[in-house]
Order: sequence, then structure tokens, then C-alpha cells
Amino acid sequence: MAILIKNNQEIELMREAGKIVALTHQLIEQKIRAGMTTLELDQIAEEFIRSKNSEPSFKGYNGYPASICVSINSEVVHGIPSKHRRIVEGDIVSIDIGAMYKGYHGDAARTHGVGRISDEAKHLIKITEESFYEGIKMAKAGNHLHQISETIQSYVEHNGCSVVRDLVGHGIGKDIHEEPQIPNYKPIGRGPKLQMGMVLAIEPMVNAGRYEVRVLEDDWTVVTLDKSLSAHYENTILITEDGYELLTVV
Repeated sequence: MAILIKNNQEIELMREAGKIVALTHQLIEQKIRAGMTTLELDQIAEEFIRSKNSEPSFKGYNGYPASICVSINSEVVHGIPSKHRRIVEGDIVSIDIGAMYKGYHGDAARTHGVGRISDEAKHLIKITEESFYEGIKMAKAGNHLHQISETIQSYVEHNGCSVVRDLVGHGIGKDIHEEPQIPNYKPIGRGPKLQMGMVLAIEPMVNAGRYEVRVLEDDWTVVTLDKSLSAHYENTILITEDGYELLTVV
């Protein structure tokens, strides 16, 4: 499938969707604390998203039962919120949020440390976020997609962590997942040339240990195979004439 170039009207709607996602993340950051359930976070996010005349992108997507993904410690992504799962002091919690506004999506993820966390956890969260910003230095029209991928991998591995191979970023627009797929490691080839008007969800998923992962019996939650910690950082970006615009940061 072709990579869809967004027009000005579509970009405006995606800016609004991205803003809603960013504001939801701000709210979650304020609310998250030891003792609360992951379902409480889901309910806070869904209520806020719907109050902004938008809908949670993930709810019902391929049968996903919740509005956001809440993944704790060795969980990489797609952790299903539950009234039985409580956050405890020292956890690291990855929150992935999508919102659809007037038919267009925004998507972003953040990892939070709850209370006092280990030095290893602090390092992992820091490197994961920094790898995103290193990668998007390559995000400009005329460059190739895998320059972003290679830069992310290089930064992560230089800092003693590993990049998940089985999950990738993606294009985004009317569908939450569009072409192209965006690895966080350097595959064979340069990948497509970046063009003004492309909108991409770039999302390093980084493990403190090895990169291998597996899926739990719920068919959603992805965990590290070696039970090491994992962190996730994502933003939706627009390729512009002279670089990029972050759509999920306010």
C-alpha cells in the first residue's frame, strides 16, 4: 500500500487529535500514583478524551477491550487495564494513548516512574525518550525512513539497552495504523523517501536486557522474554518542508 500524504485540512484535524492525546498524557501524569488500579487510569483517560469531542482510538480496535494500554515493568506494550492490577511504588508504567477527532487519529506513549524507582529504571526511561529525539533529527523531506530507524538503534545500543524487533512504529491518519511500518532498528534497505505531508507515529520500545519478547495468554500483552524492564516513548510527527512538527506535544 502507498504512504498517504495528508492535505492541509487533514493536518489540521490531526493537530487537534494530537493535542487531545498530549493533554490526556498530561492528566495521566498528574493522576498516576501507587495504589490505584490500571483500570482507574483507563477510565480517567477515556472520560477526558470523550469530553474533547473525540473517541479513544484503541477501544474495540481488533477487539482490544480498553481505551488505553497500561504496561508495567517487564510489559513492553498492550497491557490491558484491569480492576485487579494495582500500581505499586517503584513500578515503571508505560501508557499508550490514541484519540480520534473527526475521523483522524493521534497516538503517543510515555513511561512514568512511580515514586522511587531504581537507577536502572531511570536510565531506561531516559534513553528511550532520548532515542526518539535523536531519531527524529533524521526526519526531514528527502531523507530515507530507515535513517530514523538506524539512529534510534544506534543510540539505544550505545547506551547499553536493546531495541524490540517484533514491534514497530507506523503511519497514521484516518486509520490508527497506516503505511509505512517504522522499525526502531536498521533493516535491509533505506526505506521510502520522506515527503512533506507524511504523518508518522515513531515509537521506540526499549528493553534494559535482551530484545526478545513474547505475547501473554491474553493475546495482547507483550513482555520481555528475559523479564527485564521495558520502556516506551512515542509521538506523532508531521514531515514538513524543512523538518518535522510534533503533533502530540503541547
